[in-house]
Amino acid sequence: MLEPTSWAGLAPAVAEIYLAIAACVILMVDVFAGRRWPRLTPSLTLLALALGVALLVLFGQVSGRVVLFDGLYVEDPLGYVLKLAGFLFLAFALLYSRAYMQLRSIQRGEYDVLALTALLGIFVLVSANSLLTVYIGVELLALSVYAIIAFDRDNAVAAEAAMKYFVLSAIASGALLYGMSLIYGLTGTLRLDELVARLSDPLTPGVILGLAFVVVAVCFKFGAVPFHMWLPDVYQGAPTSMTLFLSSVPQIAYFSLALRLLTYGLDGAVREWTVMLTPIAVLTLIVGNVVAIVQSNLKRMLAYSTIGNVGFILLGFVTGTRAGYSAALYYTLVYVVMVLGSFGVILLASRKGFEAEELDDYRGLYARDPLLALAMMALMFSTAGVPPFVGFWAKLRIIQELWATSHLALVIIAASVSVIGAFYYLRVVKLLYFDAPPAELPTAAQPSAVRLALAVNALAVIVLGVLPGPLLDLCARLLR
Repeated sequence: MLEPTSWAGLAPAVAEIYLAIAACVILMVDVFAGRRWPRLTPSLTLLALALGVALLVLFGQVSGRVVLFDGLYVEDPLGYVLKLAGFLFLAFALLYSRAYMQLRSIQRGEYDVLALTALLGIFVLVSANSLLTVYIGVELLALSVYAIIAFDRDNAVAAEAAMKYFVLSAIASGALLYGMSLIYGLTGTLRLDELVARLSDPLTPGVILGLAFVVVAVCFKFGAVPFHMWLPDVYQGAPTSMTLFLSSVPQIAYFSLALRLLTYGLDGAVREWTVMLTPIAVLTLIVGNVVAIVQSNLKRMLAYSTIGNVGFILLGFVTGTRAGYSAALYYTLVYVVMVLGSFGVILLASRKGFEAEELDDYRGLYARDPLLALAMMALMFSTAGVPPFVGFWAKLRIIQELWATSHLALVIIAASVSVIGAFYYLRVVKLLYFDAPPAELPTAAQPSAVRLALAVNALAVIVLGVLPGPLLDLCARLLR
């Protein structure tokens, strides 16, 4: 254990320290120079993310487990990799959103600052080693997301979506706080690494009640059934650039919330919380994939797709093994890559005065923009789990671990809903290449850097599918 009395002691927390400083600096730059040079703040934010990666690589690497700040904070190889991924995913999200927001005159520096503070909340959750730190991370992320969803102040639909998310998220936060309070009161410790030793076997009714509230809060943050009612409305109601952010980068936080809280802090109650998660995961798989079939709005379809994919992530936790958690980590990273590209295509297909949200808007896209059509096809194939795309390996790893832990009924359900899900993903491909294009629906010209980023994004789902070994091995080492 290192004590933060010197730079050597603070170095593992360099990402959080740097992000807090960077957000303040960028805010001040935007206040004094944002109106004169409107493109300065977005460019400076991307530069700040690149510098954050450099600082993390130079100073944030740890060979083992390092605990700081009287047990509130922990840094380990898992946290290091998730923070690198967070920097990278946020950079792609901001790059995709830039032209979209400029065309609609909603590009303001506050958005970049909110994105950085949300990333800070994610990093706090990634390195949480205390119930207190968990709650701080959850709220820091949630408060930023509320503002991001309602960022377009002239958009009444977005304001309504933000209010729905705020009210329901407040209930979930209350459930999380109440559950953690019960667990703290009955165990006498806030530290996650001490909870395991304090949990008695069998668990007392009070601890089981607290655990139930914690599971409810975790499932709400993921958007799992029956706590999913906010997700489709928020995805459809928020501007697409905000939906892109909400659907991608925070998934790292929600995975970390489940991992740190359930598998590290409450590992002694693994039998109990896996029993609670199993029916939720099954319902999430079925509802997400079945309801997505009848959607005509692409953003809403991707919202139910998110719900269905969350079901697979939860199945990784249901196994109750390190290999299962590793499969869930792999699925989370792969899913974020796929959803970034999918919403990136929607952003690039839109133009001023036209939101490419309806499925019919993509009829014959290959004739208007071959790159967008090819990228969307690769992303849809991958999300459907078609080999050799990376989404196939993500689903296969979850099913393998379910089989290894003798969850045969869950294997059958997972395989069945994968077939159902393939229908609505392949329907998009059919619209792209086999339907006649509309008479006049030109695609807006996009900066070459954004189109290059989308090409790299689409290529990643192919390369990671053809060569799945490195990422699979990395996830297995991180959760050994």
